[in-house]
Amino acid sequence: MKIQEADAKDLLLGQGLPVPGWTVARTPAEARTSAEHWLAEGASQVVIKAQVLVGGRGKAGGVKLAGSAEEAEQVAGRILGMDIKGIPVRKVLVAAAAEIVREYYLGAVLDRAGRRILLMGSAEGGVDIEQVAVDHPEAITSLHADPYLGLLDHQARHLAFAMGLGAHWKAGAAVAKGLVQTMLANDADLVEINPLAVVREAAPDGASTERLVCLDAKITLDESALARHPGLDALRDPDEEDPIDREAREAGISFIKLHGTIGCMVNGAGLAMTTMDLIKRAGGEPANFLDIGGGARADKVAAAMRLILTDPKVDAILVNIFGGITRGDEVARGLIEARAQQTRSVPMVVRIVGTNATEADGLLREARFETAASLDEAAAKAVAASAGSDGSAGMPA
Repeated sequence: MKIQEADAKDLLLGQGLPVPGWTVARTPAEARTSAEHWLAEGASQVVIKAQVLVGGRGKAGGVKLAGSAEEAEQVAGRILGMDIKGIPVRKVLVAAAAEIVREYYLGAVLDRAGRRILLMGSAEGGVDIEQVAVDHPEAITSLHADPYLGLLDHQARHLAFAMGLGAHWKAGAAVAKGLVQTMLANDADLVEINPLAVVREAAPDGASTERLVCLDAKITLDESALARHPGLDALRDPDEEDPIDREAREAGISFIKLHGTIGCMVNGAGLAMTTMDLIKRAGGEPANFLDIGGGARADKVAAAMRLILTDPKVDAILVNIFGGITRGDEVARGLIEARAQQTRSVPMVVRIVGTNATEADGLLREARFETAASLDEAAAKAVAASAGSDGSAGMPA
């Protein structure tokens, strides 16, 4: 789950990282009030940044400077409501514009192959790090945090010096350790600061000082771990989430859209993977991964069917249920209900074994569903139905 920049900065602050202050505005008037605050604090300009979960905000006109409260209101009025890569801007971040001396990149990502956290740093910050990796891979320094002890002090120091942080190596090492702490504290997959910047600030005596700060933040949270973190789910951006994914999540259904033509409804992730494999072996292509979970009732089965049929490429459906906690007769009733509500007809093959499978078979036969005794048979029938679908098979005579 991706979260907005302002929310990501909150999580960084929670681990003690140096993040300059900001406010969030949802209207031009709120942006004006925020700008007045930062200008009164001594800022010569404010930066107004669109809060959308896509890259390239600046290039799209979503990041602007303003030198007065009036100008900030006008700029925010232009940014709010604009579309950036198809996503509407509903709020902006307002902060004092920083006087940047040097920009760096620092990120921490979950390296699943290495089964530990990978730190990456570069002296080339403020740009697309992916392009830096392609054009100048030697400019990126990387190292793994210890899987048990976290990022050790000597590792953090090595990273800071390798990035060329110079006089700011102590602050850089502390930020690197803070990124790992942020990942662990929030079950994050990615914590990225771009840019991590040395900024020039006015000191109370009128002189200027330089400080290393996190000017931007990007965090991706592990969806599977949200139950351990009450409150983080509230950071979800509804504009970023696909409506189909949202419907599946709210129904408690694990659903991933693929590129095939045979819709799959299965209970259990392992069984779902096996079902897709057998469809492939039979010569077909699965259109989705869908796990309705254990104990699925009729309404959940109907919801799953709606999700499958949102894909116009689906021309056949394979339902494969192994009844343990899940009752076969409940699934059968859900399928009958779902078929009655369908807006379009597709062939359907059903295989139900286990708890109340006999009752399920009777219900399905009475409703004239195509059934199969084995998974191999079900896969073969679904592939054949997909190949010869005319939009009417699987429906009552």
